[in-house]
Amino acid sequence: MIFLPELTSAPLALILTAVLSYLLGSIPFGVVITRALGLGDLRKIGSGNIGATNVLRTGNKGAAAATLILDAAKGGIAVLIARAVVGDDAAQVAALGSFLGHLYPVWLGFKGGKGVATFLGILLALAWPIGLLACATWAVTAALTRISSASALAAAALSPGYLAFAGYSDMVILALLLAILVWLRHAANIRRLRDGTEPKIGKKTAT
Repeated sequence: MIFLPELTSAPLALILTAVLSYLLGSIPFGVVITRALGLGDLRKIGSGNIGATNVLRTGNKGAAAATLILDAAKGGIAVLIARAVVGDDAAQVAALGSFLGHLYPVWLGFKGGKGVATFLGILLALAWPIGLLACATWAVTAALTRISSASALAAAALSPGYLAFAGYSDMVILALLLAILVWLRHAANIRRLRDGTEPKIGKKTAT
């Protein structure tokens, strides 16, 4: 009888989880969708970011929505599969792996997106009530400011606190790490927010 390696054993399972989750997270759906629809190279449009906000600058709302859903789904799916096959520890490894894949995709020379949709998808899969609260934070901030980056920064910054308050203490460190990465990837946006030059949602930007 042939036995496969025991998937529940560490560190093999965690290494496989990290690698596979990274590869899933590194799929650049924004680039794929815009090319498939003949909208051009997303990296040469607007801010050059590969996420849904920049896809929206092409004027194709459907493409932007599809990018948003798929970027969120790849993080969420990685977490759900890892949790089902291996366990809760692997789910957190998958969360980090898929997030890093989106930020630093091997297919694009490690130049990826800012991770907002993937971050929200990960939260929804790890702890759906907190994920919904983070999405609501994004939506409320967007409605008030009409600035996508401000909404992303608010949702990322508050999510670790939401987890701690709700009793998900085992996920707080991961959420803090992801939030820090989101903020670091938004460094240019933070400068523009400070200077009052950050564009509104749907507007074009040169950087």
